[in-house]
Amino acid sequence: MVIGGGSAGFAAAIKGSELGYRVALVEAGTIGGTCVNVGCVPSKALIRAMEQYHRAGETRFRGVHTTKGALDWAQVVAHKDELVAELRQAKYRDVLAGYPNVTYIEGRARLQKTSEGSKDLLVVEINGQAYAPGKIILATGASPWAAPIPGLDEAGYLTSTTAMELTKLPRSMIVLGANAVGLEQAQIFARAGVRVTVLELLPRIAPFEDEDVSAALQGCLEEEGLRVATGFQTSSVEKREGRYFLTGTRDGGKMVFDAEQLLVATGRRPNTSGMGLEAAGVQLGPRGGVLVDENLRTTNPDVYAAGDVTGRDMFVYVAAYAGGLAAENALTGSAKRYETAYIPRVTFTDPQIASAGLTEAQAREAGHAVKTSLLPMDYVPRALAARDTRGLVKLVADAATDKLLGAHILAPEAGEMIQVAALALKLGLTVADLRGTIFPYLTNVEALKLAALGFEKDVSQLSCCAG
Repeated sequence: MVIGGGSAGFAAAIKGSELGYRVALVEAGTIGGTCVNVGCVPSKALIRAMEQYHRAGETRFRGVHTTKGALDWAQVVAHKDELVAELRQAKYRDVLAGYPNVTYIEGRARLQKTSEGSKDLLVVEINGQAYAPGKIILATGASPWAAPIPGLDEAGYLTSTTAMELTKLPRSMIVLGANAVGLEQAQIFARAGVRVTVLELLPRIAPFEDEDVSAALQGCLEEEGLRVATGFQTSSVEKREGRYFLTGTRDGGKMVFDAEQLLVATGRRPNTSGMGLEAAGVQLGPRGGVLVDENLRTTNPDVYAAGDVTGRDMFVYVAAYAGGLAAENALTGSAKRYETAYIPRVTFTDPQIASAGLTEAQAREAGHAVKTSLLPMDYVPRALAARDTRGLVKLVADAATDKLLGAHILAPEAGEMIQVAALALKLGLTVADLRGTIFPYLTNVEALKLAALGFEKDVSQLSCCAG
């Protein structure tokens, strides 16, 4: 039985079916999970729409004149909703038809321990009916979480889900939280004409990315008119006369920010409450995530977990990988390890952040003798031809072995560039390997080659294509 009908759950159900087993796939909410319904798909649709709107009226190319017309936000949201419905049907509901040994059950699952003679059995209760599957995979995902701030619950607020349901734009908005979700949505609304202020508790935005990338992205966002305040400790939230007032401290001084709307993007927490997990012998971590070993097995040997419910690596593609791995390990005993050290991550701001491996700080903390190369996109011919040189590429390597340790990109299409670096990390390649690889000219990914050359050469002294 797979509990959860999102990316991890479907991957697990499909793998179980392919291995010849009968599978029950259980979902308490909307089929498809976070990504297709309220996460990746709708947010990226809005990001692209607002990117096109933002670009209209720019004078990037001499002699080319475009005009920014009126924005019909309600139509933008409706178009996004149509895409979500289409993909939910095509990639989830229709997919089930191809797996006749997968039974889909709508309902909320709760685990219970019972006894049969001297043997303990694990039973799952759904809609008043009891099931006794041989193995269980938990894939119930995660939901938006708000930090416990006095007055926040009473004032009410938008989450990343409800913000994308707005059919009327506010004049101003505070976005609390400057990690991937907060930054993406802040830029969406700012480009739609909303006056946006981003508040972040930690000293910098994108706080888990390399520091050089964070600083460069903040500069890009501020150039577009977003207001950014890092190191802000919110002490209270109040709503009066149709406006939100956030009071807090920054650098020891009191500050108050106000706006028509408040979007809270302070993280996500696993969906594990009310499932009877701990009574069933499934241990949870301090934030409610299911604890798993390197094979994705929980503290109950008959229960595995995959995806956001573990509280780790909350990316849809990692969830899909984990779901298939968990099913294979649970059903065949293959004991394959969950490996994510090289997995790329992308924040879909414009320019995008894409990274894989260790940041410079993480590499030093791990004891490596670190060397780095930082290449501004000004040195990339493709960026020059596109008249868009925002961003940089930073490579982190071990100075003793020349082995690549991490790659960090800020560029308009960074997400399309990072996979080369991810493969290099997975295969244990060196900087010399990257330097010795032929990259196509006038592509953004050529920046990785130039950054690799930057460890030993001044790239400003190279001719086009010269390595």
